[in-house]
Amino acid sequence: MIKLTRLNGSEFVLNCELIETVESTPDTVISTINGKKLVVAETIEEIVERVIQYKGKINLAGKIT
Repeated sequence: MIKLTRLNGSEFVLNCELIETVESTPDTVISTINGKKLVVAETIEEIVERVIQYKGKINLAGKIT
């Protein structure tokens, strides 16, 4: 899960496994695999970095037994 910000400033959490595409139009639009489109304040680069951090934490947690 990654924390994101809507353009009105409200925060929400998105399951990053649902992300299909992220594009800049110039607003950043996330398309999910179930057809939803979310417009967020973060840049594409910020979203990619958050997904990488999340996946790294999940990978690390899986190695700790």
